[in-house]
Amino acid sequence: MVKTILCYGDSNTYGYYPVNGERLPKSIRWTGRLQMLLGEDYTVIEEGCNGRTTVYKEPIDVWKCGLEYLKPCLNSHKPVDAVVMMLGTNDLKTMFHAGVREISEGAERLVQEIYDFAGQKQSFRPQVILVSPPEIGADICSSSFRDSFDETAIDRSKEFPKYYREVARRNGCVFLDAAKVVAPSKEDSLHLMPEEHAKLAEALYTCIKEKLPW
Repeated sequence: MVKTILCYGDSNTYGYYPVNGERLPKSIRWTGRLQMLLGEDYTVIEEGCNGRTTVYKEPIDVWKCGLEYLKPCLNSHKPVDAVVMMLGTNDLKTMFHAGVREISEGAERLVQEIYDFAGQKQSFRPQVILVSPPEIGADICSSSFRDSFDETAIDRSKEFPKYYREVARRNGCVFLDAAKVVAPSKEDSLHLMPEEHAKLAEALYTCIKEKLPW
């Protein structure tokens, strides 16, 4: 039976190209590459949204809150066998004043929502691969995103693995530290270049094939 894998994330799941702000082609995005690696026995669903947070709401773009879109997303794609979730970078925005411990609590709330809601709607709980986001680059304050992130975001982003690993442990998720696999572009210190998408796809392919109980 074909397995469905939902990839729930932000602009680095959407495939934002740091050179020009456009979207990378499907064959270049890590989600598209993952589909090619896994083959016809899997369906990889791309659910990346620029600016998506875990639970925080921007004053104007409230629809970017990951928690609020999660239930309809799970329901529309069910049955979902696994969810790859990589969120938290946008929670580092200056406007939210959030520490990584608090951000990880938001990520944990989403994980529990996946288990509880999907478990009710499709009679089984999806597997979850929780990905701690890539680090923010050293030049973020001189990049095109300098109005959204201050220099504290650099050090805070390095704390993601510590807290996300614990969330994964407590909730029985597979954990992947993206910072060990990929690095942000020099162009904007935030988004992934094509070669990094390829690396992330390979790492997730290994997680799926080796760590999920299928």
